Amino acid sequence: MEASEVQQILERAGAVRHGHFELSSGRHSATYVQCALVLQYPDLAERLGGALGEKFRGMDVECVVSPALGGILVGHEVGRKLGVRTIFVERDSSGQMALRRGFELRRGERAVVVEDVWTTGGSTRETIGIVEQAGGRVVGAGALIDRSAGKLDWDVPAKALIEISIPSYEAFECPLCRRGEPITKPGSHFARLSA
Repeated sequence: MEASEVQQILERAGAVRHGHFELSSGRHSATYVQCALVLQYPDLAERLGGALGEKFRGMDVECVVSPALGGILVGHEVGRKLGVRTIFVERDSSGQMALRRGFELRRGERAVVVEDVWTTGGSTRETIGIVEQAGGRVVGAGALIDRSAGKLDWDVPAKALIEISIPSYEAFECPLCRRGEPITKPGSHFARLSA
């Protein structure tokens, strides 16, 4: 799948939003790509996840692991394409990412870690750490969208369907905050005015 086709799918689904957003990394941005608006359509989720999964063909992947919540559907579709099981990590009661729900990895099990969007790569890095701690072997990382502007350096092969350059800012340097524009934290039931 070409990047232009991915961009069209995102635009048609209304997944590219404009405003003032606090990203999960804590950074601020005037543009947010809400992958859930695309992934709500099973046919589009299957196409995008399948295209990402295709990038890992031939790597002898045995399992796909994703961070909850945004990565679960992507991981499921990548796993479907590769014909392997899919599991996810999620926050436990202490707020730490962990394998829960009885999910386990065999010692040396070859896994790819995938999610919807990379900005700082924090969720993927956390997930890689959990996989390795559980005895798995991470052989690749993937995302539908890489919005890191080339700033991510991975120790494994990394694949994304599209790279989108969207500026983001630390809160103290955010021009939208300086103008007093209301901020939204997407993906939650949380909206607030900036101080």
